[in-house]
Amino acid sequence: MAFEGFTPDAFAFYRELEAHNEKPWWQDNKPRYDAAVRAPFEALAEELEPIASAVKIYRPYRDVRFSHDKTPYKTRQGLFAQRAPGIGWFVNLDASGVSLGGGFFGDATFTKAYRAAVEAAAHGTELERIVADLEQAGYDLGGEQLKTAPRGVDPAHPRIALLRRKWLTARRQLSPADASGPGLLDALFDTVDDLQPLVGWAAAHIAPKR
Repeated sequence: MAFEGFTPDAFAFYRELEAHNEKPWWQDNKPRYDAAVRAPFEALAEELEPIASAVKIYRPYRDVRFSHDKTPYKTRQGLFAQRAPGIGWFVNLDASGVSLGGGFFGDATFTKAYRAAVEAAAHGTELERIVADLEQAGYDLGGEQLKTAPRGVDPAHPRIALLRRKWLTARRQLSPADASGPGLLDALFDTVDDLQPLVGWAAAHIAPKR
């Protein structure tokens, strides 16, 4: 199935879901989700398969077992194209538009490997250059970060801004108007190319060794 873009109803679906996040509304509107959201994401997954070791489309249902928020459905749809465990590119769609990005995330062991790579002069300065280039190109950085230096790290370390992070992503946001239609595929693969240095750095220096 060829990707033909998202229609305005994909974004309208999530605007309405935000106001009616309950099972009866979902059941009544499930055909809209399947046609306007799920099917285009499946087509995008097929497009990304050649560059990824695996492509995952996330489930629309929230895990509410340990959450005070018992609303049953996610208010966005996500996809992750994995190059290595925890490393790759993502697409997220919600009422505000589509987010295209990539990077890496993982558990405490993953964070430890990331920080060790950043502390190494050669690898850390390489990542600094990559991040600076992405910010200059208009990408927003993301990733959970500490308010202070990690334990055992000098607060005056020249790369302390990177070391405070537990993981790192870069993304750009497209409005519903810019994200509708087949042109989104070009924007996605432009993003894949732009973020190849970040994803490649992570795959080379912090991917779990097997």
